[in-house]
Amino acid sequence: MANTETALKECLASIEGATGVALVDYTSGMALGTMGGSKGFDLNVAAAGNTDVIRAKMRTMEHLGLKGEIEDILITLTNAYHLIRLLKGRGGNGLFLYLVLDSNRANLAMARHQLKKIEEELEV
Repeated sequence: MANTETALKECLASIEGATGVALVDYTSGMALGTMGGSKGFDLNVAAAGNTDVIRAKMRTMEHLGLKGEIEDILITLTNAYHLIRLLKGRGGNGLFLYLVLDSNRANLAMARHQLKKIEEELEV
């Protein structure tokens, strides 16, 4: 089992094209940990903003009567992928991993696979 810091380091080290990662509590919008990012890209601001994305999708699913769970949410930008993965394991309720990828270097399918693997090992 990996702690938060180890999991975040593994995301940056093992996922090709990863430029930033955060573990976020979507009930509060607070990042529990961040790594990477850049001077022009504040992971804490992005983490808080993406809680609104999750909340909106959950409300929409509720209004539509959809019973499935969100596995991940993908936002594609011109030069980046933003991948939001809700945690399912023990202690993961209300948490998500937020991964920023350089779309010119990333393999999205492999990134999703690796992020799922890291999520399964994460002990919060």
